[in-house]
Amino acid sequence: MTHSKLAVVTGASSGIGFELAKLCAADGFDIVIAADEAEIETAAGVLAKHDVKVDAVQCDLATVEGVDKLLEKIGSRPVDALLANAGHGLGHAFLDQDFDDILHVINTNVLGTVYLVHKVGKTMQQRGDGKILIVGSVAGFIPGAYQAVYNASKAFLDSFSFALRAELKDSGITVTCLMPGATDTDFFERADMMDTKVGQGSKDDPADVARQGYDAMLDGKGDVVTGWMNKLQTAIANVTPAGMLAEQHRKQAAPGTGKQ
Repeated sequence: MTHSKLAVVTGASSGIGFELAKLCAADGFDIVIAADEAEIETAAGVLAKHDVKVDAVQCDLATVEGVDKLLEKIGSRPVDALLANAGHGLGHAFLDQDFDDILHVINTNVLGTVYLVHKVGKTMQQRGDGKILIVGSVAGFIPGAYQAVYNASKAFLDSFSFALRAELKDSGITVTCLMPGATDTDFFERADMMDTKVGQGSKDDPADVARQGYDAMLDGKGDVVTGWMNKLQTAIANVTPAGMLAEQHRKQAAPGTGKQ
């Protein structure tokens, strides 16, 4: 007896995560979606219109306990696709930030993601089958003045994704890293960056970003940078001194740099 395909999507209440969940549901995946806000239940109601089984979990993905709550909802069901999208941003100067906020970014973007991938990845390894999509960022290529902790966390995820992919070569499990640039979600508002150049600049459509990442995951590709400007930015970043990149980022992300 074959099981229904199951996809797990984190950070799925809005933005890229919600769009990824919609793509999974449209393709006939049963889905378990998770986020740290009540809107995840609203998202579940929309996704259920695709005539698939939808389970929603409101949990703090910055904690082991929160991820365990998600894992409990998954239970013994084999996960065919894990789309690890949950992440938080944080603007302003590092020394002006509240340390609890700093810790929450690190724990959501790094701790929670790594723990979830480790747990679900082990069950995939036992079956010799599965797809993992990790949402990194082009920010991981750039030392992020006024986004220092966020960019560093995304550098971790970008690097982690490539390393894990190499370890799982020929295992039946593929790892894909989606690296978007600035995307039209509530990210910048939640990161308190609406008064910056990058916060007020043009952004990519989250549905387009999600589609590119989803297709790359299904194809088993190693990575995808969305948008030609972001592709150009990463190519330049690879040959530009880190100090220069940090200064360029400062001019885009410093508070008060946006048009008043």
